[in-house]
Amino acid sequence: MIRDRFELCRVLVIAPLKPAVETWPAEIEKWSHLEGLKYSLVIGSEKERIAALSEDADIYIINRENVVWLVNYYKKKWPFEMVVIDELSSFKSSKSQRFRALKRVRPMIKRVVGLTGTPSPNGLLDLWSQIYLIDQGEALGKTITGYREKYFVPDKRNATTIFSWKPKDGAPEEIYNRLKSCCISMDSADYLDLPERLYITHEVELPDEAKEQYKQLQRDMLLPFADGDIDAGSAGILTNKLLQFCGGCVYDENRGVKEFHTAKLDKLEQLIEEANGQPVLVFYAYQHERDSILRRFSDAVEIKEDTAVKRWNAGKIPILLAHPASAGHGLNLQEGGHIAIWYNWTHNLEWYQQANKRLHRPGQKEVVLIHHIGVKGGLDTQVLNNVLAEKANAQDFLIQALRAIIQEVAA
Repeated sequence: MIRDRFELCRVLVIAPLKPAVETWPAEIEKWSHLEGLKYSLVIGSEKERIAALSEDADIYIINRENVVWLVNYYKKKWPFEMVVIDELSSFKSSKSQRFRALKRVRPMIKRVVGLTGTPSPNGLLDLWSQIYLIDQGEALGKTITGYREKYFVPDKRNATTIFSWKPKDGAPEEIYNRLKSCCISMDSADYLDLPERLYITHEVELPDEAKEQYKQLQRDMLLPFADGDIDAGSAGILTNKLLQFCGGCVYDENRGVKEFHTAKLDKLEQLIEEANGQPVLVFYAYQHERDSILRRFSDAVEIKEDTAVKRWNAGKIPILLAHPASAGHGLNLQEGGHIAIWYNWTHNLEWYQQANKRLHRPGQKEVVLIHHIGVKGGLDTQVLNNVLAEKANAQDFLIQALRAIIQEVAA
């Protein structure tokens, strides 16, 4: 579109920070058909971003946190004919500032392409804002309110507040059908020669004392201590505290850390030993889990460290620590290893699925092993087996429906 048809001069790529800095430049330089296209990284301080925008380039790459700043900077005249949104699902909230900013300039953009492997991580309501940025409301309507009223009915609620919505009968099929005009879904297994991916769950037993404390917290929503109680005052807080407990430690009311067991930490050490020197990628859910792992393994490195991704892919990091919120999107980690271990997890399906794709990518030559360390009878195991599975099933229906358009076109 830039070189052959001369339809575009300036393209903006919006991506999570790490992929913006590391993945997009590396991929642009890797592919021969992109040779000669110049890119500019709009990253860093405001002065550095302004300087990058003034460079003569074809592609400008910015992290999604600076979208609002960019729109305000170009409030008089938007200069990009095309926008590519990497991880479009990060714009799933119609109330977010980044969505509202991009919506403001959407009429001035000729073409928008959104990329995501998790289009509806929490249900079909997530689709509206994403699709609006693609087609300005042609498929799913001009407003989130209209979309919700047409396709959904209240689900969980009290007398005055609606907590969740569920699709009306027949609504999912109608939504899928309307998306055919602007969406396609491509399964990597159909187009890429990828190795197998195996999921392995390891259940650990808590020590007797910790088991009783877990039951008490679950029952009473309180564990009293002299220097700071662990108080779970609501169902949501209790869920969070129980997941923390499964990892071994819990934050008390003063943000202190109480340690209850090392069952998962011991199992992690065993799995690392069984890897027999092969690098492992370890995902954690809470900061105190990261701290515990770093204390136990002196050669562990956090992914947020400078050059950590390059060192990992060069085989120079034996244990790479990552939180799925910061490392789950867009990073290519397949050259550094093929073993991932979930030390703990949350019920965020998008983080979970995206993180699992960091090693299972083109260029991976080994069978990808994804280990989960769960507590026997613990909430973490229930989340893995039930919550994540149910959300994944709902999303799989969407992806399968979108894939049908490719088959229709091919026919």
